[in-house]
Amino acid sequence: MLLIRPAQRTRDIERQAGYLKPEHCVPPPPRSGAGTMWFIRDGCGITCAVITWFLVLYAEFVVMFVMLLPARSAAYSLFNGVLFSGLAFLALASHAKAMCTDPGAVPKGNATKEFIESLQLKPGQVVYKCPKCCSIKPDRAHHCSVCKRCIKKMDHHCPWVNNCVGENNQKFFVLFTMYIALISFHALLMAALHFVFCFEEDWKKCSSFSPPATVVLLILLCFEGLLFLIFTAVMFGTQVHSICSDETGIEQLKKEERRWAKRSKWMNMKVVFGHPFSIAWLSPFASPDHGKADLYQYIV
Repeated sequence: MLLIRPAQRTRDIERQAGYLKPEHCVPPPPRSGAGTMWFIRDGCGITCAVITWFLVLYAEFVVMFVMLLPARSAAYSLFNGVLFSGLAFLALASHAKAMCTDPGAVPKGNATKEFIESLQLKPGQVVYKCPKCCSIKPDRAHHCSVCKRCIKKMDHHCPWVNNCVGENNQKFFVLFTMYIALISFHALLMAALHFVFCFEEDWKKCSSFSPPATVVLLILLCFEGLLFLIFTAVMFGTQVHSICSDETGIEQLKKEERRWAKRSKWMNMKVVFGHPFSIAWLSPFASPDHGKADLYQYIV
């Protein structure tokens, strides 16, 4: 008997190996070494990632060499320089982690007859097969056409980090949007103060660059900062809401039936950022320690 739910008509579902057509699947490729870095070879994504780094480094250049170094107050320059550079470093580190962390890819080509039979499925128990990557698909996993893999708890594929946002790297993506929003706001605030300073003083004294070059660099920085602030702030809010509601972007879009137990918003945050709460939540170098935070609790 073939069991198909309305929201999942595109999936091959059956508890018997024969119905999954395992003969159509080649054996899974050898697993890469543990030290192999995850990286998606997508031209559009790589271009967007390079642009992201270039814009952050451009902002760093303008802030340091146009606004802070010519400033009269050494304390003002030191405080804002350390703060902006620190946030920019955390933003780029979060971006690198989000881009180079396996988002939760399902082993490719494991829908073989031997593997299906080894699952020892009980009567009435269903499994899902992805016809595109020939994998046994866990619940809440979706196939990404760019990564060419099924991703656990896939939220969306983001070209700006050249990766999917999924179970294993959502924390780093959220940190990336947060730190970009913070440095964008900080840059806009310093640019506004610098404009006021330059209007009150001689333009030649407020920057080591010529007045026309200073104006152009500041205007470009303001445009970049405003655009990034709006985009990343909205994305950060969307991601936090998605985490608290324990419903990915794809699940919301497809209005998929909820089969997992409802948890508190605080517990959902711990599932993504780690258990228990600590300063490591803000660090892109600390992988989430889920501890008592149960990743999957399904309604049976």
